[in-house]
Amino acid sequence: MKKTSSYAQIIIAVTALLATTTTTINAFSFSSSSDNNSRRSFLKKTASTASVIIAGTCAPFIANAADATATSETAGFKIGGKLVAGDDKIIMSPKAHGTSEVPVQENLRYGVSNKLSDKICNFNRHFAESGGYFTSTSFEETMLSANGPITFYDSNSGKPLFVAPINRPVDEFIEESKYHGWPSFRDEEVVWDNVRVLKSSGETVSVDGTHLGHNLPDRRGNRYCINLVSIAGNPV
Repeated sequence: MKKTSSYAQIIIAVTALLATTTTTINAFSFSSSSDNNSRRSFLKKTASTASVIIAGTCAPFIANAADATATSETAGFKIGGKLVAGDDKIIMSPKAHGTSEVPVQENLRYGVSNKLSDKICNFNRHFAESGGYFTSTSFEETMLSANGPITFYDSNSGKPLFVAPINRPVDEFIEESKYHGWPSFRDEEVVWDNVRVLKSSGETVSVDGTHLGHNLPDRRGNRYCINLVSIAGNPV
């Protein structure tokens, strides 16, 4: 079941406000003996009631927006911006563990396979997890139950790589990911301090040599088609 959008809830709040105001005015219109003081008192009560309705209905959405902003600001990294290109020979050169210095973390998120993750992240440049693999994990449940955007971390280093959804509803993010078969991020959802797109191929990688996926642009712009096993790490 999809969550009711914040826009719909705001409309409900305004409708409730109008209904309450109308009811109060109607009640007042039948009190022909009211003097000026009672008029002022009635209007104050109406305004107070309306404020409570709007605050009570809209507060969760305001809080969610504040939480999302606070997350991006207090975490100490910048989210979004223009694509940052990287040099294949420097970033993806052979290291201690394939193209990375270390293997994937032991306790990866979303219930992904450690064996598959290590293969995709560190010993692979072209292949990917099976299309739709993420739907067999707790990815969707985690996204829908979150109170705001979620940060996705490098399965090797634990560095933040993506934060989503940004500037779109979570349902839209999930639907786009399902349509293409892999979690799909946009420019504004990338932590560019830690992500690079290789000039020669569009391969999307972390600055530490983790294979993430590829940039497959569409009519809306850059779309980063990313393996969930590559971004299932824990922050360090």
